Amino acid sequence: MAIGTQDNLPMLQGLKVVDLTSVVFGPYCTQILADYGAEVTKIEAPGGDVYRHGAKPARSRGMGPGFIALNRGKKSLMLDLKKVADVGRLRNLLSKADVFIHNVRAEAIERLGFGYEAVKALNPNIIYVHCVGFGSGGPYEGLQAYDDVIQAATGTTSLLPRVDGDERPRYLPSLIADKVAGLHAAYATMAAITHRLRTGRGQFVEVPMFEAFTSFMMKEHLDGHTFDPPNSGAGYGRQVDPNRQPFPTKDGWVSIVPYILPHFPLVIKLLGDVEFAAQERWKDTATLVRSAPELYARIAELSAEKTTAQCVEIMREANIPCMPAVDLDDVIKDEHLHATGFFERSQHPSEGTLHQMRDPNRFSDWEQGPLGHAPLLGEHNKED
Repeated sequence: MAIGTQDNLPMLQGLKVVDLTSVVFGPYCTQILADYGAEVTKIEAPGGDVYRHGAKPARSRGMGPGFIALNRGKKSLMLDLKKVADVGRLRNLLSKADVFIHNVRAEAIERLGFGYEAVKALNPNIIYVHCVGFGSGGPYEGLQAYDDVIQAATGTTSLLPRVDGDERPRYLPSLIADKVAGLHAAYATMAAITHRLRTGRGQFVEVPMFEAFTSFMMKEHLDGHTFDPPNSGAGYGRQVDPNRQPFPTKDGWVSIVPYILPHFPLVIKLLGDVEFAAQERWKDTATLVRSAPELYARIAELSAEKTTAQCVEIMREANIPCMPAVDLDDVIKDEHLHATGFFERSQHPSEGTLHQMRDPNRFSDWEQGPLGHAPLLGEHNKED
């Protein structure tokens, strides 16, 4: 691996990644690596990554918007690993690669001849990243995992019932477990790259979605079970409070966050009820905590008498966190995201005009260049 040193060369330039992942978990990881300059070769079976067909394409079959978002800047190599020639081509790629990442179950990848020991024999210093549903050594080892089952197994489907009283377990409407696991895979891969730069040694890296998402969700929601014996149940109270929701306005909804307890009466005062806010009882912290439902209810009554813009202006002048609650369709119009260059309008060679999202991080010694494009299935098969 030869990382570039010239001005503004991509930070991972020279890193060669062979990517045998599909759907969201693994591709999100490798998309991050590609954004930072790694050469990512996406290996696809003859039918292609199933997520190519996850939503309606603009022009070409297999070029759905989710696939485009997760696979920009990669090469696509279509291989049938039941064919000797294609197995040989993958072996050749792996012999020259820095990273091999896949989400094939252990037994299946061993049968294909690409388990860790086999790949290590080809390339002793390879970083071999296995994206799995459940960590090895436990009773769930080897089970298939998708976002829904991980949300269920981590207790995430019990969060909305705690908020709204509807006892039915429900999924959060996002591929949140897949994406969180992809972030874990990205930082684990980069940690292994750093380790190899220091020691010269590659290694096997296992990234289990169940454990990754449990770690993510339970940072706050382990709550009272942090202690032995527990001093309360699981679930961070502020997050499952049914009253902590966007407040109504004359023309929409607004998020106002009186996170510091004394801000509760201050917000009420700012919204116009000076008498209520001045009550002596609000000087006692314990009373503020117990009275949160009453305080939220009064804020909702007062906000409903003003427009969203009025609420935002009042709160920002007082340095109270506040934002309009916008619809998903309106996020692409956000003035801040446009001012910071987050959305990039570009032309895809086959799909036409796209809006792509740039890497959100900022670096003082490197600036991301134009974003790459997601490949058609097998687009790079003719390359050596």
